[in-house]
Amino acid sequence: MDWTHRLRLRNLQMLLSLAQTRNISHSAAALNTTQPALSKWLRELEDDIGLPLFERHARGLRPTPYGEALIAHAKRIEVQLDRAQSDMEAMRAGGSGQVLIGTSGASAPDTVPLAMLALLKRMPQARIRMVESTMDQLIEQLARGDLDIVVGRSAPELHDPAIRSEALYLEPIHFVARPHHPLFERPEATWDDVLRHRWILWPRGTPIRTALDSALASAGRDLPADYVESNSATLNVTLLAHSDMIGVASHRAAVRLVHMNAVRIVPLRLSGFGSVAMYWRNDALRPAAVEVALDCLREVVKEQAGER
Repeated sequence: MDWTHRLRLRNLQMLLSLAQTRNISHSAAALNTTQPALSKWLRELEDDIGLPLFERHARGLRPTPYGEALIAHAKRIEVQLDRAQSDMEAMRAGGSGQVLIGTSGASAPDTVPLAMLALLKRMPQARIRMVESTMDQLIEQLARGDLDIVVGRSAPELHDPAIRSEALYLEPIHFVARPHHPLFERPEATWDDVLRHRWILWPRGTPIRTALDSALASAGRDLPADYVESNSATLNVTLLAHSDMIGVASHRAAVRLVHMNAVRIVPLRLSGFGSVAMYWRNDALRPAAVEVALDCLREVVKEQAGER
């Protein structure tokens, strides 16, 4: 018989506990079993698979590459079971399923919240959970099954064959500063003016930082010697509001902040453009609420393009 047919949920818990504690005695105590029984189960599983899952050493256990691969699958199964429990609880309460959506700062200001409002019009009982973070972290959560959809700047360097993507729109990036920044007292802003101030930058490797680096290269400019790195849109706006720092924002995010009188766009053209895309797992079966959420994102982007 295929060894996978003999695995039970209890076995997955045992494997995940060993991965966490790296110690058979500690896992046996946590699982309310004996050390010999747990050791015997692990030995039999390795024999069935024909591969060593853990290396034994004086301080405990260390997963082998085969063990790491199986542990990753076990974690995804655990996430899906947790998700099934949440979906059943939502449906028991009269809901119509749950959508977990992650967004980066590029899409958080308008695209995602407007799409979620459209989703609630079509499925009033849907349960929505939104998370904002950087694209590398969001794509990792999507691959694990912690999220259903991710919307943010296109990140081909984060490509995963198990994840599908669809470009939503292109937009430029801008320098931004507080409304009464000294820069706006000048007839026009120059690169020298901007470089005199401390900048707030998204971390290296994030799509918006990559777009900025490309724009600087096109302009033949380097980063200022003085800058702060932050991956928090809220923190960045607060820093801008209370200092003469210069920030970087995608076009839609910048326009939204301008409407809130939180910033003004510095009139210095940047050549960098970024593509905003949505990502989802290439699963054969997806909850209806997730499919509707994807449609709502497409519709909102189409409406925004018409308005512009």
